[in-house]
Amino acid sequence: MSEKHLDKIISLCKRRGFVFPNSEIYGGLKASYDYGPMGVELKKSISELWWKEMTQLHQNIVGIDSAIMVHPDVWRASGHIENFNDPMTDNKDNKKRYRVDDLLSQQKSKVIDALCDSLNIKNTNDNSIFDQIAHTLLDKEADGEGILEKAGVIDPHSGSIGKWTIPVQFNLMFKTDSGPSEKTGKEIYLRPETAQGMFINYLLIQNSMRLKIPFGIAQIGKAFRNEIVARNFIFRTREFEQMEMQYFVHPSKDKENIELWKQKRFDFYLNQLGISKSSLQFHQHDDTELAHYAKDAYDIQYKFPFGWGEIEGIHNRTDFDLKQHEKISGKNMTYFDSANNKKYHPYIIETSAGLNRIFLMVLCNAYFEDTENNRVVLKLPFALAPNKAVICPLVKKDNLPERAMNIFSDLNQQYSCIYDEQGSIGKRYYRQDEAGTPFGITVDHDTLDDNTVTLRDRDTMAQERISIDNLRATLLERVSMNSLLGTLVG
Repeated sequence: MSEKHLDKIISLCKRRGFVFPNSEIYGGLKASYDYGPMGVELKKSISELWWKEMTQLHQNIVGIDSAIMVHPDVWRASGHIENFNDPMTDNKDNKKRYRVDDLLSQQKSKVIDALCDSLNIKNTNDNSIFDQIAHTLLDKEADGEGILEKAGVIDPHSGSIGKWTIPVQFNLMFKTDSGPSEKTGKEIYLRPETAQGMFINYLLIQNSMRLKIPFGIAQIGKAFRNEIVARNFIFRTREFEQMEMQYFVHPSKDKENIELWKQKRFDFYLNQLGISKSSLQFHQHDDTELAHYAKDAYDIQYKFPFGWGEIEGIHNRTDFDLKQHEKISGKNMTYFDSANNKKYHPYIIETSAGLNRIFLMVLCNAYFEDTENNRVVLKLPFALAPNKAVICPLVKKDNLPERAMNIFSDLNQQYSCIYDEQGSIGKRYYRQDEAGTPFGITVDHDTLDDNTVTLRDRDTMAQERISIDNLRATLLERVSMNSLLGTLVG
């Protein structure tokens, strides 16, 4: 899978109404995208599948929808104001700005070797070395002047060695003011993650729902990060959606629960989204990569056209967040174990997935060039497809459009469908193959005689005659979300 492959997917997204550049008529807004009619439906289906898997099939996991803007002390307690930073450097020649680890990931091995030699660190020959170099440069502060340039670090835009500034920390949170004026208002932040809303409400949720450890809180919502470099289409953007679940456990059960959720989340991608095992891997964070709150952390990575990229993190956050909120707020954040008459701060096992990244992964996984039949097919799981069927009259006469429209109106009450009478039947099929629509339903002259239609399968192109009376039941069997959830264990 190549960068060219990604370019084709980006083109398809715009052509078929999945993703559009934001503010395109004004020249666009970098790293910002709008989701079109097909994209909205696909996102909704992915999030619905995740939500049902997390909440409906687990009796001890409940949902929440917390606010985007919260009291600024929340971010002081969580460490985001102090620690939510990325290393940044500028090229003085062309004024381009880069995240240091991202810049290093685009360099040749001899450049990385030179940096390791000059910084006296061991080259691990994996992605962790980029973080290690970046943090080492930050630690050197003024002594880091000229190290990147001397090692021959190339500017990806110019293709020549840059004149690099000393790497510094760049805080990723968007800052704004709450109040009638900038002078009198309170400084607040757009949330960079959804997790804190679950932490500050966990006791209210536990008490109101009468939950006992272990239990989880799930949330889907927007988050905002002022990324230094946003690239690779919708993989890294400044506005995105997270699907997070925070699982509260006894401190002595943290290791077994992180292993439990590692397996559950990996199986979700294999079994429910149909991702090949060869396209997935775990990456365990080393000491240089671990967040300030984490005891252990794993990324589930997918092999995108641009390389391996994180789609979900599973983290052992320990009791850091609850103790910090207790310290800053002065409120007791302990859980009371009535069975043992004991109070303690639970440990938190976090699963955090990027909806936008999973959306991109699903598209990359589904994209297929059928050269034998000269078509592009988006082999989406049937249950996730934005439209489940296209209803087509064979010709625009002989009462076929009217009959086809009646079928469309009936099916569209239960499934998202589309009606199409423009162009040859073959062209109509191929348009919908590219949009991921699982089935084509063709109304022809035989329909008027025997009340049957042709049902065509997107992937195999196989066709069968089927009674109109059986259409609803047939589609239900093949496109229901339950067909994906059936293998999950609650």
